[in-house]
Amino acid sequence: MRLLPFCILALSLPLAAQDYDTRSWFKGNTHTHSLWSDGNDFPEMIFDWYRSHGYHFVGMSDHNVLQEGDKWMDLEAIRKRQKAVGRDAVTKAEARFGPTWLKRESRGGKEGIVLKTLAECRIVLERPGQFHLLNAEEMSNSGGKKPVHINVINLDRVIEAVKDDAATPREVMKRSLVAIDEYRKQSGRPILAHLNHPNFQWSLTAEDLANVAEGAYFEVYNGHPGINHLGDETRPGDEAIWDIANTIRLAELGYPPLFGVATDDSHTYHGEDVSPGRGWVMVGAEALNGDSIVNAMLAGRFYASSGVTLDAIRHDPTKRTLNLEITPCEGVEYTTTFVGTRRGYDATAKDTGIGEVFATVTGNTPSFTCPDDALYVRATITSTRKHPNPSFENQKEQAWIQPVAWRLR
Repeated sequence: MRLLPFCILALSLPLAAQDYDTRSWFKGNTHTHSLWSDGNDFPEMIFDWYRSHGYHFVGMSDHNVLQEGDKWMDLEAIRKRQKAVGRDAVTKAEARFGPTWLKRESRGGKEGIVLKTLAECRIVLERPGQFHLLNAEEMSNSGGKKPVHINVINLDRVIEAVKDDAATPREVMKRSLVAIDEYRKQSGRPILAHLNHPNFQWSLTAEDLANVAEGAYFEVYNGHPGINHLGDETRPGDEAIWDIANTIRLAELGYPPLFGVATDDSHTYHGEDVSPGRGWVMVGAEALNGDSIVNAMLAGRFYASSGVTLDAIRHDPTKRTLNLEITPCEGVEYTTTFVGTRRGYDATAKDTGIGEVFATVTGNTPSFTCPDDALYVRATITSTRKHPNPSFENQKEQAWIQPVAWRLR
């Protein structure tokens, strides 16, 4: 018997019947950056933006750091990141929180500001049952001089990044996820790790994602415009990566499928390419706290979105049906594609059958009966409405439903 590591145990058994009323699910973003690493705004301003725009939780996932301890930044360095016309970050923060809010302090003959910690932001911005700030880190690893970035959610200390120019990105991905699981065992905390933007600098292939058993979550959509979401003439986009990897995992390796998250990966909040609000997850957690959010995602009770909202997700494994209820929006139409791969697919053929579109259904209540020979079925919903803050040309609002009707061999 193949022994599966903890991080995929939640997905290691066939999923039971799912009858989810998703209207009360929590909206959140797990991938966000601030002045603590390479973002261009104060963390409290970023959290405040998400809270005022209907989010329930946010993870400030700065690179290889948590927002704790002493972090001083000189004003000149802050201003260099602005790319802004009009009010800069300092002026905006003082207008929002008051003229004495920012802690100004001179060090080494330079005027600067001591950044707020996550704990300080929580006191001002958190509201029980309404808005929660997640502990998060973007573990920014590298292998063979290629980035291998993994977000770690609900941790209480920094996990040291793995950087090894002599190793392949796949090897570094595996070592990083093993380190995360070791931390989970020691801490006793529920932890979620999702691989970020596999096509960033073309670092990771679908085969890489397939062969690392410890990986169970990845960004099917990342709102940063520089991560090659759509692929190119010779390399697959993120959705095609999802299908290739899941086909290999289920048909050849006996691993559970990858589940997809959508995130902002926001860095800029004024000036060019203002980036929050592009992608998020909707999570069916029992309570609005880190443990409950992570446990729900580990159980697969979430979907990814860049603008489409659902009222219900219903999967009956006995009847092999997947029924969706899309929240209606006046003047907007929806097309749902049900996608999967059949057993017996020919990986050597020009048209391999991997990621086959089984059906295309229009309307607000799409339903589909999964073929008996399907390895898995997932769904992508595409709206006729343009994304209000697109990360690629002609982007429409979408949602991504996790794989169903799969079985481990």
